[in-house]
Amino acid sequence: MHKHIALITYLVRDYDEAIAWFKAALGFRQFEDTNMGGGKRWVVMGPDTESGARFLLAMAADATQVAAIGKAAGGRVAFFLHTDDFVRDETKMKAHGVQFLEAPRHEAYGTVAVFEDLYGNRWDLIQPKV
Repeated sequence: MHKHIALITYLVRDYDEAIAWFKAALGFRQFEDTNMGGGKRWVVMGPDTESGARFLLAMAADATQVAAIGKAAGGRVAFFLHTDDFVRDETKMKAHGVQFLEAPRHEAYGTVAVFEDLYGNRWDLIQPKV
């Protein structure tokens, strides 16, 4: 049996704010947006590909969840976004206000730099070595 991680819950303050950011800043695609009633929506976002995990945007529903927004990995890098063109994507992301926390560096696995999303979660943008 083939298994893969399909969705990862991503806490947001507001669905539309997060959708707009993911589309503009990361070039993500919105795969689904279904009204679930009671103010809840089933919103799925991810890179415009058929492979890899996607985010299920979940609007924080109480004080504990609100406090957890932006703390997906407790201050460590939580998400790893692979690209086939680091310079292209870094330039586009910066043009949309994405804050990079360091200059690109070259590691054994590829070119990488840490950036923060709209809520302060840390990500690695990585162009893997071929």
